Amino acid sequence: MSQADLEEMGGWSPETCQRELPAALPQLYSRFQCSDNWNEKIRLFKIVTGMFMPHIRVLELEQDVFLKLLPQVVEHFHNLLSEISSHASKLSSQNTEVKNTLRNILQDMSQWIEALTACVRYVCSIEEPVPFEYIQSLPSSVLQVLTDTFTHCKDSDSVYCGRLHLVSDLLQALFKEAVSLEKQLMELLDKTTITASASVGEITGMVSVVHTFLDICAIVSKMDHAVHANTWKFIIKQTVKHHTLIKNQLRHDEIVSSLCDDILLSFKSCLHLAEHMKLTGTQEMTDQRLFQKTVKLCRFFANSLVHYSKEFIQYLAGSCICFHKMYLQIHSLFPPSLSAVPMSDIHKNELSSVFLGVLEALLVQLLPFRPFMELVLSECQDLLPDHHLPYCLILTNILNKLPTLPDELQMLWCTSSKSPARLSIFQALFQSFARCYPEIALPAVLQDELEKGLNQINITFYQYVCTHLCACIVLLPPGCFAELERSLLCAVLSDRMLESLLAIDVWCFLARYGTAELCAHHVNIIAFLVKSSPSHSDQLAHLTLLLRRLLFLMDADNQVEFIKRFPPAQEENVSLWQHVSLSSLPSALRLQVESGLFTAALSQCRKSLRSKFTLEDIQQLNVSLSVMLTACHSYERNLNSQQQCDVMAIIFQLGSLLSVKQIAGQPSLLETICRYLDLFSCIITKAEAPLLTQVVSLISSLCQEESPSHVKLAVLDFLLLLGRIIIPQEIQVAILSKVAVLFSMLLADKTWIVKQYALETFTQFAEETSYEEIVPQSLTSEDTKNYVVYFLNKSILFTEEDNNRLQRLKDEKQVLETFFIKTKKKHIDVPVLLEPSAKRPRQATFADEEFETHVKAAESSLFSIQSLLQENPIPQWLPEKLCNIKSLLTRIQTTAEKNLILYRTSSFTAT
Repeated sequence: MSQADLEEMGGWSPETCQRELPAALPQLYSRFQCSDNWNEKIRLFKIVTGMFMPHIRVLELEQDVFLKLLPQVVEHFHNLLSEISSHASKLSSQNTEVKNTLRNILQDMSQWIEALTACVRYVCSIEEPVPFEYIQSLPSSVLQVLTDTFTHCKDSDSVYCGRLHLVSDLLQALFKEAVSLEKQLMELLDKTTITASASVGEITGMVSVVHTFLDICAIVSKMDHAVHANTWKFIIKQTVKHHTLIKNQLRHDEIVSSLCDDILLSFKSCLHLAEHMKLTGTQEMTDQRLFQKTVKLCRFFANSLVHYSKEFIQYLAGSCICFHKMYLQIHSLFPPSLSAVPMSDIHKNELSSVFLGVLEALLVQLLPFRPFMELVLSECQDLLPDHHLPYCLILTNILNKLPTLPDELQMLWCTSSKSPARLSIFQALFQSFARCYPEIALPAVLQDELEKGLNQINITFYQYVCTHLCACIVLLPPGCFAELERSLLCAVLSDRMLESLLAIDVWCFLARYGTAELCAHHVNIIAFLVKSSPSHSDQLAHLTLLLRRLLFLMDADNQVEFIKRFPPAQEENVSLWQHVSLSSLPSALRLQVESGLFTAALSQCRKSLRSKFTLEDIQQLNVSLSVMLTACHSYERNLNSQQQCDVMAIIFQLGSLLSVKQIAGQPSLLETICRYLDLFSCIITKAEAPLLTQVVSLISSLCQEESPSHVKLAVLDFLLLLGRIIIPQEIQVAILSKVAVLFSMLLADKTWIVKQYALETFTQFAEETSYEEIVPQSLTSEDTKNYVVYFLNKSILFTEEDNNRLQRLKDEKQVLETFFIKTKKKHIDVPVLLEPSAKRPRQATFADEEFETHVKAAESSLFSIQSLLQENPIPQWLPEKLCNIKSLLTRIQTTAEKNLILYRTSSFTAT
């Protein structure tokens, strides 16, 4: 076929084309394949598709046109791009030859796309539905051209080596032509049909179309939002349309992952715009419109994900991690997260209502999906620090939606499992909450509707979680209560105090909401655990706090039963009652318990003081003293004369046994001295000068900078009491000088809780004491004076910027996390059992300490007698008693010398 024939053919009428079709078409194909001229190829393609294709039946298009032309079109298009790559590096404004060559190639590419558009438009104009098998190679070929074109436009800056401005007009035109071709192809594919009996090839072809459009989405995502959104809209539409046929071959995980990435990308764009408007203080219409447009784009992507997930949920097990990460990342960037960017309330509310509301719908769809539940509740949540709050909020959100699920699904969420390792939602929530230390400490503030129909109010993060947990309990199916109780107990026994405090609050709500019998049952369980717990453990502190609060919630009848079950007079229950607040009992019942406790504690104290004073005896003495203090505090320190005498006797005995050298470094004895000071406060107004001097001298020597905090706090309580009494004249100077030294040291303490309590105590002491001269004597440094002045004026001495405070809290969180990791490992290596510690064997070296203790006690008593002789008349019986004591001392000395000689002899023989 010559050039002249082509010219003549260009003027044929439709009737001529139809008549000459059988003869002309083979010649055109042959000429198309043999031609090396790009322009001639485009002309031949246009002749075939524009003049002859309308006369070919639809069912013959695939074999007679598309398979013969389109593979070469795609190959030719690839060659054009290769030509550009080979010349682009030489492009410059001076090199007109290369510049013209590249511009001609880009124009040829535009003509090819225009020709393909015309081809697709014709097929699309066919009125009846077009079976996909009749045009199968057309979409795949066009998509290859589109992918190459969009990729070239995306990479144009690097392809043209910074000379993009020399061809930018043609690239813009090329992009528009490609967008037009894509729209035309989408319209055609909307018309195509695939029957249920479609071949494997057809199904694979349609799947390939969807996946290629997915690739185009990734290419144009940052180039044109409209094209990007329209492409996604088409993907979702086609997958739903051909759901039954292509569901098993779709790359579901890739589709979901891409959608999640696009949601995050557009969401971050919204945040960037909102932050810009907040920081600059501008509300330009251009920025506002762009923000609203981007928010709508977020909503579109989120709706697309909801729609797709609804259709293919059973295939999305592998995508659950994408959903989870997306939720975490979004909420880590949005208030109340500490990493959230600053934005106005208007923009925050718009994002919440327009975009985040759609994610709520997605969450509802995922709740019945077991793989999602397994992932969210997995024990191995390797989260970034900024994701702890979002994870806790997600769990709280799920908790809110649990009542909408069938009971069996609720049971699944509320039940833990060992294989796979899965927590219950309660356990997961408690543990995640405890890791939100900075948000609780600040505290982070959320808006919440506490009652339906009321306006939202600001509440702290702690209130938010606690309120929603309690609300969930109200609607929980009965079958979930056992798991709830287990989760509450595990949380109370946790090493993390925040986890325990939340569990205690929720447990108290459960006790109030439930029946009186349920509350009593829980109190009995906790009481048994308290009795069987080691005396020194964080778990015991948490349990006793819970027990105290639950006792206030018990009705009177069950309180009576509790006392019958754990009689205070029985020795085995004394350790329990030291942790009970007697004010929780009715007055009549309280008086009965007070009397029984005081008597039992007094008996045990006497028994312990008569013992050999081993470590176990000291621990038992501490328990007895605690119980006696419980009774004394319940009496509000208004002891009757007999009780005062009993307490005074205990004080005297303890005072004769305690010495600074013995106490230092002995934790049990340090606890004893704290209880001793507390007990002494009950009879301080009756204390005589020698005893008062002895106690003040003891704490003055004992309380040093390196002393434990609880000892310092006990000393501060005692100092406050000294300010309220009349100190005998003869010992005022000695007592008050020591008090001033103690206050001076404690006000300068480096531990913040001791320092704060010292400020509070000193202020109260200064207001109440009649010895005003002690106040300036205690303020020995300018720093201490400044602290006290600022405290009195309720002023802040040091201010901390928000950023610094936030960073400090994050650093503290890291320290806490490291500590709890070590603690957890320690618990794994050495399991903590809720049972009493076994008796420790008595140490041989402890006998030396016992000798020293008793000798010092005797020496102290003799000095006291000597002081009394100087100020009081001598009793008639005293000389005889002193003679007996002298004889006893002589016998003891003789025995000691004999034993020493025997010991040295045996040592020499052994040597």
